[in-house]
Amino acid sequence: MPTVLRMGSYRFYFYSHEPNEPPHIHIDYHDSTAKFWLKPVSLASNIGFRAKELRKLHLIVQENQEILLEAWNGYFGYSGR
Repeated sequence: MPTVLRMGSYRFYFYSHEPNEPPHIHIDYHDSTAKFWLKPVSLASNIGFRAKELRKLHLIVQENQEILLEAWNGYFGYSGR
């Protein structure tokens, strides 16, 4: 599980066994976890985050979309879907 970014206590990562899905990022914080698609940035799943925090995470993903996509493409060796 390569960690791509850390912001405060948030951990942004992807699983190495998910290359057949569109580019996305997982975010963990304590017992909460979310998954965001990267193109376009949108929430894919959420367990435990409240709406206010999800809006904050959405903004962080948008602001770092290029870095996150570069990490995804660099790891999986292609430009994604």
